[in-house]
Amino acid sequence: MPDNNQTKRRGLILLALMCTMMLAAMDTTIVSTAIPQIVDDLGGFSLFSWVFSIYLLAQTVTIPVYGKLSDLYGRKPVLIVGTGIFIAGSVLSSLSWNMVALIGFRGLQGLGAGAIMATVSTLAGDLYSVRERGAVQGWLSSVWGIAAVTGPLLGGFFAEYASWRWIFIINLPIGVLAIALIMAFLHETFEKRAPQIDYAGSVLILLAGSAIMFGLLQGGQSWPWLSWQSGVVLVVAVVLVALTVGAERRAPQPVMPGWLWRMPVLAGANLAVAGMGLVMMAPSSYLPTFLQSVLGMGAIGAGLVLSCTSIGWPVASAVSGRVYMKIGFRDTAMIGAAMMVAGSVGFLLLPSPQPIWAVALDQVLLGAGFGFLSTPLLVGAQSVVGWAGRGVVTGSNMFARYLGQSLGAALFGAVFNAAVAGRIADAPAAVAAEMPGNVNAVIDVLHGAATSEGARDWLRASIDLANDRLFLGMALLSVLVFLALFIAPRRFPIHEEDQAALLATHPAGGAR
Repeated sequence: MPDNNQTKRRGLILLALMCTMMLAAMDTTIVSTAIPQIVDDLGGFSLFSWVFSIYLLAQTVTIPVYGKLSDLYGRKPVLIVGTGIFIAGSVLSSLSWNMVALIGFRGLQGLGAGAIMATVSTLAGDLYSVRERGAVQGWLSSVWGIAAVTGPLLGGFFAEYASWRWIFIINLPIGVLAIALIMAFLHETFEKRAPQIDYAGSVLILLAGSAIMFGLLQGGQSWPWLSWQSGVVLVVAVVLVALTVGAERRAPQPVMPGWLWRMPVLAGANLAVAGMGLVMMAPSSYLPTFLQSVLGMGAIGAGLVLSCTSIGWPVASAVSGRVYMKIGFRDTAMIGAAMMVAGSVGFLLLPSPQPIWAVALDQVLLGAGFGFLSTPLLVGAQSVVGWAGRGVVTGSNMFARYLGQSLGAALFGAVFNAAVAGRIADAPAAVAAEMPGNVNAVIDVLHGAATSEGARDWLRASIDLANDRLFLGMALLSVLVFLALFIAPRRFPIHEEDQAALLATHPAGGAR
């Protein structure tokens, strides 16, 4: 049993981890609400999508590298440096003089966010036992729920009553508090090793990841999916991935070692988490549009309904700790996948027009599914390795999730656009002349003063149909996630470091 001082110290470290997680969690939501004001001030409307894309790209591709660095040099220095980079990127973003400068500084923020995402969950695995990690992940997940509500409110407040630049400056006190707590209370003890930095592997992973992410972010936006540009990016990505695999096989201490993919436990967990990332993107990207355009909700109300996902997630994460101690990591994750299927199918079964309260409850159920899936798989993956491999394992898990989200944004964007475009093409003669020329103009026409009620009804029905297609796709993908879990064994082999702690408090403990 930890003494009072140790309990207090761990509590303060957890507060620091929550503060650093808040930086990354609130970033996208707080920025998105201020985009109109940013564009009015800086110009560059055609470039503003890169304000988000460059951040996501930089964060995702650096996560595996930071995970490996934390195994070599410790979590503390990597997290402090990463938080410092994020703060620097935030301050510079607030000083941006044009859109190109803002995009560059947002990329710097993303580099810091990669370190935060790679090390916060790894530290939670270091500091807490297998039995406690579910509850701790629940606390960390709750940060995303808080950010989902406070981010848009703060962003809107600063944009309307102060300046959009404050949405970046507010990161400074949060980040400084986090660094101060980490420096004061986090004391690491681990076996010092002479590191052999995998420079070639690190560079190739960054290049290969960037090529994949760039293709996913630009395909269907800057050029059609079936185009020579997509073909070139695909070829470049395949070549870089092949070079990366070769370099990692030769490296003494690879950033992404081969055993990550050879161990069924880790392969099944990462594949399932990538599938969860795919599923997450349908409601987060398109549900607000459905709620506002079809059900007539305001922007704030639609955001609150979407944030209901962040209610179910942390609660399920916390509860999952007790469940996986009884039935094991894989079976608990299967409960989460089943909830994802139920949430997707449940939306399809709602009467039309869908009751707002029912949509909100459905989002809570989906969030609970995400919590029951992600937490057992992350904790389970961390538990099959010792301290020296926990950063790599956590980094690969996070990388799989964010790569899945990028693929999901591309996939569901294509499904949504195809469904709406097909419906528009089938419009009856009475409203055909009022139909938009392309999907991008649907919202403008729908809200146009000159648009007839018949045309509006047809466009609402088009968005409703597209939304049903998205949830059908979510259901199918959730079934695949459930099946992917069978790749992993039912009982995860617990590493001796965690096994000793588990047996000390739970004599019947063992593989989970």
